[in-house]
Amino acid sequence: MDFLIANFAEILFYCLAFLTVASAIGVVAFKSPVHAALSLLFCFVMVAALFLLRHAELLAAVQVLVYGGGIMVLFLFVIMLVNVKDLKLEQVFLSGIAPLAVIGGVLLGVLIAFGLVFGVLASGHGDGTALRSVDGDEIGNTEAIGAVLYTKYLVPFEVVSVVLLVAMIAAIVFGRRSAGLEGAGGGGGKTS
Repeated sequence: MDFLIANFAEILFYCLAFLTVASAIGVVAFKSPVHAALSLLFCFVMVAALFLLRHAELLAAVQVLVYGGGIMVLFLFVIMLVNVKDLKLEQVFLSGIAPLAVIGGVLLGVLIAFGLVFGVLASGHGDGTALRSVDGDEIGNTEAIGAVLYTKYLVPFEVVSVVLLVAMIAAIVFGRRSAGLEGAGGGGGKTS
């Protein structure tokens, strides 16, 4: 019992990490798009829980609100608009190399894990306080992210917001144009 109490944070981290990886595998393994979308939502929530374990409350809230809310609603709209039952089944492109892809993915995961472990050990920042210090002042995570984002990275932040605005306007224009073309082409079957 003392072992569980002493190592509760690590045990909870590994349980949440296992659930995150299992739900990510479920996203690509489920044949039903609705089940895959629900698995993706569960993966987003588990990533937010992992952020909470690292005392990154702002990132956890953004993860739930932006990804769990906005992106999932977008995915569900696509699933509802595309009639999956009417789509033809197609052969998977390069399906013969799937075992090689799995082996490559496992090797890449091992390399990333080794890089993270040795990077944390070499840097000495394994205590989670890397985001709490800005210019020598001890502040919270939200203040630290805001200070860095709006001072050092202000121009890239604004450029990304403009790019996203342009993409949103382009999606609206293309959506209206394709809806207008469909309405003009389906004129009741009259021929001249």
